[in-house]
Amino acid sequence: MAVSPLSSLKLDHSFDLAAQVRSDFPILQRQVNGHPLIYFDNAATSQKPLAVMQAMDHYYRHCNANVHRGVHTLSNEATDAYEGAREKIARFVNAPSPQEIIYTRNASEAINLVAYSWGLSHLERGDEIVLSVMEHHSNLIPWQWVAQKTGAHLKFIQITPEGELDLEHYRSLLSDRTRLVAVTQVSNMLGSINPVQEITELAHRYGAKVLLDACQSVPHMPVDVQALDCDWLAFSGHKMCGPTGIGVLYGRRELLRAMPPFLGGGEMIADVYWDHATYADIPHKFEAGTPAIAQAVGLGAAVDYLSQIGLERVHAHEQRLIAHLLDGIQHIAGITVYGPKDPARRAGLVSFSVEAVHPHDLSTLLDEQGIAVRAGHHCTQPLHRYLGVQSTARASVYLYNTLAEVDRFLDVLAEAVEFFGAALS
Repeated sequence: MAVSPLSSLKLDHSFDLAAQVRSDFPILQRQVNGHPLIYFDNAATSQKPLAVMQAMDHYYRHCNANVHRGVHTLSNEATDAYEGAREKIARFVNAPSPQEIIYTRNASEAINLVAYSWGLSHLERGDEIVLSVMEHHSNLIPWQWVAQKTGAHLKFIQITPEGELDLEHYRSLLSDRTRLVAVTQVSNMLGSINPVQEITELAHRYGAKVLLDACQSVPHMPVDVQALDCDWLAFSGHKMCGPTGIGVLYGRRELLRAMPPFLGGGEMIADVYWDHATYADIPHKFEAGTPAIAQAVGLGAAVDYLSQIGLERVHAHEQRLIAHLLDGIQHIAGITVYGPKDPARRAGLVSFSVEAVHPHDLSTLLDEQGIAVRAGHHCTQPLHRYLGVQSTARASVYLYNTLAEVDRFLDVLAEAVEFFGAALS
């Protein structure tokens, strides 16, 4: 399928990244409550460049058809685009084969796929699943269900006072009954960049499998599944400049082939009889029904876009922004910041609380000034309880955010803290 080109992105690495890419994101031109939008909610979902919108529009306008099921021109073009995106994603995370890339609706579905397909068929009473206290609910609830159904036990890695995984405690949890270690590569609340390569190596010494939640890493830094040596890795398209409704599960080929199907229906079959069926090879065994074709095409375009920029450059840009944000926020009285203080040890997000001010109130005031941040428990209720805080506010940056936006955020935040302080006094 001939697709519309990406933006005419011509990057000069000697200039600021955001200045070169902001025009690719139409939504950044709008105003909110009479102020220029400052979008600091990227950990929840990122904005989309024109290249992604154009690729999806081109699919619908020129070759909309179902994939794999027809021999006519439109179906062939749709299939080429759908499978071509899979090949791009495989290269993006350095998977050995596109067959190891499974399309899902989101990362939550990807983790549920592993939990139900592998977990229910491989775990039994007395087996151990090692998670961490910083896991997103999507990497906790499926394992709670599996443990309840199989009799397996959940064990949790604690964190250090700096908000990083306690590797000594992790080592103490591993045993001959450890069957799975499932952890996040980057905490969506603390921003901690976890040493997942070491975590994986230790788990494999005990014969355990490893699943990585990479929702907050794949969009922001280079991720190489072969170097990490993980067994599964899950991430979402909408956090990496792609559309909603599409996620990815990477899995080792031999593991995926041994796992039973997760959902039944069309596309995932080889032969069907009245009383039984045989199933297609991977990846299609796990992709029942008409897939999210346009979303896959859009995710492929997002991968092209980020690859053209380079994830090393995205990560370096975000670290500059977060270093500036951390330096400024520590001068605002009454604020508690969670996670590593060293910006080199964290990703591009900062969660914080303000004494005696609910994060929702703070977020509302920031929104009045056109600044979008997240407020709540960020799908990490157990972690918030562990830290002794009910909820937090979270500012998260991406490749299109600027130092000027960080300065504006810090100014408005300081004014908001002063306002609430005066109101409470």
